[in-house]
Formats: sequence, structure tokens, C-alpha cells
Amino acid sequence: MTSSISARSLIITLATITALGPLSMQIYLPALPAIQDSFSVSSWQAQLVFSAPLAAIAISSLIYGPASDRFGRRPVLFIGLTIFLLGSVICAVSTSIWILILGRIVQAIGGASGMVINRAIIRDLFDRETAARMLAYMVTIQVLAPMMAPLLGGVINDVTGWRAIYWFTVIAGFAAIALSYPRVPETLSHPILGQSIKGMFMSFFSLLRVPEFLAYSGQLSFGLGVWMATLGGAPYVVVRVLDRPPTELGFLLLIISAGFMLGTFTTARIATKVGVDRMIIFGSILNVVFGLVMVVLILLGEWTIWAIFLPGTIMAFASGLIMPNCQAAAVSINPRIAGSASGLITFMMMLTGAAFAQIVGVFQNETPIPMVMIATVAAILGLLSITVLPRLRGKISKKI
Repeated sequence: MTSSISARSLIITLATITALGPLSMQIYLPALPAIQDSFSVSSWQAQLVFSAPLAAIAISSLIYGPASDRFGRRPVLFIGLTIFLLGSVICAVSTSIWILILGRIVQAIGGASGMVINRAIIRDLFDRETAARMLAYMVTIQVLAPMMAPLLGGVINDVTGWRAIYWFTVIAGFAAIALSYPRVPETLSHPILGQSIKGMFMSFFSLLRVPEFLAYSGQLSFGLGVWMATLGGAPYVVVRVLDRPPTELGFLLLIISAGFMLGTFTTARIATKVGVDRMIIFGSILNVVFGLVMVVLILLGEWTIWAIFLPGTIMAFASGLIMPNCQAAAVSINPRIAGSASGLITFMMMLTGAAFAQIVGVFQNETPIPMVMIATVAAILGLLSITVLPRLRGKISKKI
């Protein structure tokens, strides 16, 4: 960027756009039991409101990444934001659980545009280490919206009902477009002109042959699995099992988000000094240790809020150390196809996150055990990805 002021303005704007996806995924979580009751459906059907959109984000990300490499970042981004608005309206006027799920899928497809393209914009403008710091700043800012979202969703649900939550996302979508249209420039200097659709997707296979990319994207995917297992299971565990009100769930998820925000802020401050790979390893180990602490507490019969959310907050902090660094490292494997790399990362993350969120819904058994066990398994798999996966390919990076 030409100045620190313009860079700061762009980071804030990109963070706002990117926050639409996490905002729409988390704002209705406290209302999930109310949605289940409103449509008189089973827990696994209600869980599809959460998990199906994650799969939609995964699939649409494969389109956004290569499309932004070919047609430019800006036009593809604003098409996505328009789709987000349409999906929000469908959710607000839905008359059945299946129409609501459809609306959530459309909303998620639109929200994925910011989640994919903004990483590519950052990589267009900065080198690998600086991109990690800028992504950390962006995530620190963007997490403010989803950080407050569960609390806000709980209040809206308690006061006016769950449908008003989706009208709120309509307003948020309009605000994001109004803010970003004059501020987000086209940053792709050399579009891949004349490339076929087949050629666009061949870039995915070239990335998948790089062991470092597999390691970084694997840790990101299972790291999101930890997050989604927790978010997917928390409404059931807190409201149904521990018999707490939705508004309290909103406060608890706010604390979890604060832990994640602290982790990303720490990354922004020290990533260039400590190094991207060292922070990833440290965060991965921390994630597993406190996942195991949470499992032990629950198996010992400590079915309390603090036994779940205190270790969970430290795990969120660890995720804040892992994710910006992994993202910057993965999209730096081949900067020429940063959009494709970002899309492939998002595909893998969201598909894995959807799987872990739905597995929690399937195995709910009137205890917190499924949620904490599944989240910890995801943390272990993330650590294995970043440490073992490159060795299995015989090309362990000297940096890790």
C-alpha cells in the first residue's frame, strides 16, 4: 500500500467483509434450540442449519479462488456479497426447516467470497511474513463481529424471536457493501487470461502435490474442526444439558471469541520476530494439551461451565496463534495462484468443519462428552498434520 493510513483502512474494510461469514454462522447459535422447537424437528435436522452451510462454503470456495485469479478480486467479491443478501432474506421469510437450510446455504455461498478473496488480496500486497502479520490484524478486527454475535443473537431471540436475527444479517450485508464498494481496489496485477475452467482447477492439483501446503491446510482444516465441534455442540450442552439460558450461552461464546482474538493479536505483534512455523507448532501443542485437560475434567464428572469453557478459551487462544500463520504460509506456496490456494484452503477447512459439527449433532447423548471428545480429536489431528504429514511424504520442511 502507498501509506500506513491506506493500509489500515483497507485492513479494517476487508475484516468487515470477511466477518459476514462468521457473523452469519454464529449469531443464531443461541437460537438453535428455539428454531428446533419452532419447526418441531429433530436435533440432527436442526444441526443442518449449522453444518450444511459449512459444506456450501467449502464447495463455493473452489469457484471463488480460481475465478478471482482469472477475472479479478473486486468483481467476484461483490457478486458474492449480493448472494449473501439474497440468502439472508430467504432465511428471514422461511416457512420450514428445509427453506431455512436452503437460505443458510445461499447465505453461506455469498459469505464465502470475502473469506476466500480477502486472503488473496492481502497476499497480492504483502510478502509471506508481512502477510501473516496483516492477516492477524485483520482477523483480530474481524473477530469483533462474531465475538459479539452469539450474545447479540441471544438477546434478539429472547426479545423478538429468531427470525429477527436474519433481518439483522440483511442490514449487515447492505452495510458491508456500502463500506467496501468505494474502498476495495483491484489488487490482481496480472490476471490469468485465457485460461480454461479445467486449467483453473489444475492449479489445485499442483498445490496438493506440495507437502508443506498439505501440512498447513491440514492444520487449518482440523483447527476449524475444533472450533466447529465446540460451536456446534455448545448450544445443546449449555441450554439442554446444563440448563442455562441462551443469553448466558452468548456470554460464554463471547469469552471463547475473546481468547481467539487475543491469540491473533499476539500473532500480529510477534509473528515476524518468532517466526511463522514456530508459532504454528507452539499453538498446535497448546491446543492438544488443553483439549486433553477438558476431556479429563468431563470424564471425572466435572460437568460445569468452567470445566468446558476455561480450557476451551485457551484452545481458542491457540487457534489464534495457528490460523493467521498457517493461512499466510499456505497462500505463499505459489503467490501466482494465491486466489486458488485461498479457495482450496477454505474448501478443506469448511468441509472438515461441517463434518465435525454434524458429528457432534449425531452423537449428542445428554452429556458433554461427545462435544469435548470430538473437539480434542480434531486438535490431535491438526498437530499430526503439521508434524507428521510432511514426513510421510518424505519431504519434511527444514522450517518446522
